[in-house]
Amino acid sequence: MLHSRSFAAAFAFASVGFLAAPAGASQTTNQMQWQARSAARDAKTEVTDSWLTARTKITLYADKRVKGGQVGVETLNGTVRLYGKVDSQEARTAAASIAGSIEHVKAVKNDLQVVAPRDRKTTDISDQEITRLVESRLATTAQLTAVAVRTDDGVVILTGTAASIGASARASELARDVPGVRAVKNELTF
Repeated sequence: MLHSRSFAAAFAFASVGFLAAPAGASQTTNQMQWQARSAARDAKTEVTDSWLTARTKITLYADKRVKGGQVGVETLNGTVRLYGKVDSQEARTAAASIAGSIEHVKAVKNDLQVVAPRDRKTTDISDQEITRLVESRLATTAQLTAVAVRTDDGVVILTGTAASIGASARASELARDVPGVRAVKNELTF
């Protein structure tokens, strides 16, 4: 009972304050309400990259032609990038087709690799493991001790300094020979 009286008193006080407000205040309030509704409407209809990524993943998992767990998905400005290792060219093509069919997808970049299941064990290696292996190979060459190694989706990036252009080339060669490396970006200075 006490609660309902407090509420009624607060409501009456707010009503008096609203009625006593200047005429321009109600117009400002109406504008603010319209802007809030407009922003809420825009937020509901705007398609974000994260929404496209999620929608693409869900659709890939639902399709029998593709093993959704084999396909990684990233989206940037409406462009969907597919990456990972799939069992066949048909699965690679199907994944690109599926991603392209999602409403609001502007483009699809298909970076999927076709790796037969029997060859998968030799190529399934984490980026961290690739980095560790490359670093251990470079550590055996005195001219390459100031080289930093980073791996992103099988692409090894070498930064830092090498003693010469020959040492820089040797660093690329050593990194490329590590299993699971798709490419080497050599950004070494000498």
